[in-house]
Amino acid sequence: MSSSARPQRIRKSPEARRAEIVGTAAAIALAEGLECITLRRIADELDVRPGLIGHYFPAVEDLVAEAFGTAATAELDTLLPAEPTDGTPLDRLTRFFARTIGDAYDDLSRLWLNARHLSRYRPVLRERVGRQEGMWRDRLAGVIREGTAAGIFRTDDPLIAAAHILVVIDGLGAHANTGDNGRPAAVLNLAVTTAEQALGLTPGALTVPGTGRPTASGQ
Repeated sequence: MSSSARPQRIRKSPEARRAEIVGTAAAIALAEGLECITLRRIADELDVRPGLIGHYFPAVEDLVAEAFGTAATAELDTLLPAEPTDGTPLDRLTRFFARTIGDAYDDLSRLWLNARHLSRYRPVLRERVGRQEGMWRDRLAGVIREGTAAGIFRTDDPLIAAAHILVVIDGLGAHANTGDNGRPAAVLNLAVTTAEQALGLTPGALTVPGTGRPTASGQ
């Protein structure tokens, strides 16, 4: 007499399951907005019961904040790696600006707009937004500080210079929902020209000659 055995279901570790939940929520946040994150929605995406999601995140507000933080940190690690292995500070800053100009960065701009709006009345998210702002400011200031020590940049206060640059990037990000139509290159590249002025660089130092835009390769 033969018998067929059911395939054994592999149980994921708590760490793997939590990462899967947060990753799914972060993807939804980028594509649709933080408001679309619910325990049931995540459960449906992962084909599990809502109770499982609630086991890891009893309050959906905690999941919303974690999803935003995960997406924002992942983008920061792409734009300005914490432990860079190649290029000068000028190269890394050029790559940073190349990646923050254009459609590829619009999803993250929308997410920041979304998070800042919702954080007005969601304390957990507000704390996470503040923490992420500090991470971005410190990471950029670190590159500026390194470049200043090497004599590439000139600034009295790298942290203030970083904050100045990020404020301009945030301001430009406010147009993410309307696109680039009607905005001249001088406006689109405002963060670049601001950085060049704040860091004592000659005009065009962060721009490829003849293109009017930064280069993704930093060369």
